Amino acid sequence: MEAQENIKSQTDLPPTEYHCAECAAGVRRLQYLTYFTWYRDQLITVPNFPAWVCDICGRREYDTRAVSWLNTILNTHKTRNFNRRSAYT
Repeated sequence: MEAQENIKSQTDLPPTEYHCAECAAGVRRLQYLTYFTWYRDQLITVPNFPAWVCDICGRREYDTRAVSWLNTILNTHKTRNFNRRSAYT
């Protein structure tokens, strides 16, 4: 019974590599890179951002959950109403 549970838990894990759809020869593996994005007029850099990188052609696909999470963080202030006062009034 324990061996059966162990096999099931191993198959429930997310894959650690994918075949590359771009070159069809490479394998995309999870790496942690620096992610760059523009927020308004500022360049934002996020170190150690998860991305799937092909070992043959180098194509990168950033982790969709991490991108969604980052967008949520960057856009949270849009839904809030701040009462900003000038320091000189």
